[in-house]
Amino acid sequence: MKKFKSDFLHTMQERGFIHQISDESDLDDLLTKETVTAYIGFDPTAPSLHAGSLIQIMMLHWFQATGHRAISLMGGGTGMVGDPSFKDEARQLMTIETIENNIASIKKVFSNYLNYGDGPKDALMINNADWLRSINYLEFLRDVGRYFSVNRMLSFDSVKTRLEREHSLSFLEFNYMILQAYDFVELAKRYGCRLQMGGSDQWGNIINGIDLGHRMGTPQLYALTSPLLTTSSGAKMGKSATGAVWLNADMLSAYDFWQYWRNTEDADVPRFLKLYTTLPMSEVGRLSTLAGSEINEVKKILATEITAILHGRAAAEEAAETARKTFEEGAIADNLPSIEVPTGELEAGVGLLNLMVRAGLAASNGEARRHVQGGAVRINDKAVADERTAVGTGEVTTDGVIKLSLGKKKHILVRPA
Repeated sequence: MKKFKSDFLHTMQERGFIHQISDESDLDDLLTKETVTAYIGFDPTAPSLHAGSLIQIMMLHWFQATGHRAISLMGGGTGMVGDPSFKDEARQLMTIETIENNIASIKKVFSNYLNYGDGPKDALMINNADWLRSINYLEFLRDVGRYFSVNRMLSFDSVKTRLEREHSLSFLEFNYMILQAYDFVELAKRYGCRLQMGGSDQWGNIINGIDLGHRMGTPQLYALTSPLLTTSSGAKMGKSATGAVWLNADMLSAYDFWQYWRNTEDADVPRFLKLYTTLPMSEVGRLSTLAGSEINEVKKILATEITAILHGRAAAEEAAETARKTFEEGAIADNLPSIEVPTGELEAGVGLLNLMVRAGLAASNGEARRHVQGGAVRINDKAVADERTAVGTGEVTTDGVIKLSLGKKKHILVRPA
């Protein structure tokens, strides 16, 4: 294994972030000698990023923590096109208003991982709409488009895979890689940015940017990609049985976020401690040696540390305590996720399947029915076998709530409103 001189690449290697690096010796030297600026782009396809983006956010965190300047680039321009990389079909086009609303919402998360400001090592948040939306098409074709070979663009895996499956690729999407490459050049010119990072699916796009920079007279540019992670069982990161694991607190509670990481598969715990926490490697090493019943305590530490970075230490410890009360004491903890249902509806009786969907415990009545038939559903800790059950005011406990549970780990409080 190569030994890196720079703190950043050493940290990336030690914690398992590296998939590919371009000109790694030169980049290592550069990071050792001076403060470097790097960026990662995030397209605003939803009002929140999900846990699948955390590895990239942590890369920016460590980049700043090791003495460099990080840029989080919001795709206000590229988001109007949509990244076709390894997608089977075109993304739904978003309006400018939706894109801008999504960016405003996404921004909230980054300040938990990066320090923004005006200092030489403070992070920057930039929107590529600042230059992409004002482009003159004919000038762009002449000044930038002439440097791109269609033959070469068709050879990239992200495009080739789509075409081999005989899925159409629109001219709009085909332009995405040109726009992303141009972003790198603009950031190099405006902010002295030398490094672009991203997931391994972005390698071709990043190399395009390096080549374009070379042709347009920027200093040497570099690429660093991380592996595309899945769990040991092959599940995608950032997805749970009930949907996306959102980073914004208004889309997923700190408790549910904590629970996602608490449910980590045993084999993934050492890897996730390195990637998603800031615990010293000596402590990661110690925790990674624990096994048997102790692994469950390590999972709680993992969940609490990851949640503390995103939601704050107090919210993380509160989530851990809520879980302890719920699972170890069988108590109804006030901090469990909850929904409100009008008292009038409860007086008339709400269908169990409907209530499960409203509570986010199932995506459809059909899925809810299967959970009931499988014996996984409980009301106030009592199993429910009849899918036709109506939930009403008679189920409201002395705590003023109804506890609706799916399996051992998913609980929602239904509050009469």
